[in-house]
Amino acid sequence: MSSAAQPPTIPLLTPYKLGNFNLSHRIVLAPLTRQRSYNNVPQPHAILYYSQRASNGGLLIAEATGVSDTAQGYPHTPGIWTKEQVEAWKPIVDAVHAKGGVFFCQIWHVGRVSNSGYQPNGQAPISSTNKPIRLNGIDDSEFTPPRRLRTDEIPQIVNDFRLAARNSIEAGFDGVEIHGAHGYLLDQFLKDHVNDRTYQYGGSLENRCRLPLEVVEAVANEIGADKVGIRLSPFADYMDSRDSNPKELGLYMANAMNKYGIVYCHMVEPRMKTAGEKAETHQSLLPMRKSFHGTFIAAGGYDREDGNSVVAEGRADLIAYGRIFLANPDLPKRFELNAPLNKYNRETFYIPDPVIGYTDYPFLEATT
Repeated sequence: MSSAAQPPTIPLLTPYKLGNFNLSHRIVLAPLTRQRSYNNVPQPHAILYYSQRASNGGLLIAEATGVSDTAQGYPHTPGIWTKEQVEAWKPIVDAVHAKGGVFFCQIWHVGRVSNSGYQPNGQAPISSTNKPIRLNGIDDSEFTPPRRLRTDEIPQIVNDFRLAARNSIEAGFDGVEIHGAHGYLLDQFLKDHVNDRTYQYGGSLENRCRLPLEVVEAVANEIGADKVGIRLSPFADYMDSRDSNPKELGLYMANAMNKYGIVYCHMVEPRMKTAGEKAETHQSLLPMRKSFHGTFIAAGGYDREDGNSVVAEGRADLIAYGRIFLANPDLPKRFELNAPLNKYNRETFYIPDPVIGYTDYPFLEATT
């Protein structure tokens, strides 16, 4: 008698070993700015938000979290440079761990988008007139004109990332993701369109990559390379930060990071040149995936079908989901059942309400 036919394997729902962490599936919560951390302090409502999206053996990456008081560029984004912030993160992390989740904190400095006005180059700032600009695509925010970051200030930036990583581990996070993407400070140094420095931290590809790699080294030395990832977007043009040879940039960084042995590289697909919309492109992350020795996470407009394809074909180990995970707290379960997805509402992505557009997206009804 033949045995019953086995259901087809769903690549996204196969187990994976991320360094020392055993994942039960390959669906990752992407870091998503939600602007609900009043006065830069994580709030109790984040306990429910993150625990809703946690699953046993699932990887979550926390929203971008400031490394210092000069790193901030958006209202109500969390930080991790003070004792109060560290203590506020602890129950949030505990709630994710209680459901068996693995939780990394994304640490960032927004650079020339910052209220502090840092800018790594001498070009005209994004807004030199102090008029409101649409920073997150939803609301208008004002900030002071940026200034060039002095070379003698750079060691302090590196140290801020190092201390933020230490604080993240104290808060209970399993590791940190260094934000080197999307037009923020480290990406501003990487991209030749925006970095016009001529020595040490600019000019050559090696020099432009120097600061991000100094941060990687400092953070890895502080908490252990097995607890460190990085997010990069070499092909993107967020906030006027683009590069003339993004493939070369991505390959250089992928190879350079091997020296430090960090656990993962999280890279944004070339099709996501700007926020929110896919574009046709012949470019691929495959060369970077082949060059990097650790876990490779891909992000950028994925759905269930193409996420499964990428994993099945070995083009990435894990897939990060943003908007649809925001709107579907039980996304792994929905993918398992191939169930319909809730539609996300852009208008509530960045509002400060502690419930609406945050923890009120419905779960699948319990099945019997």
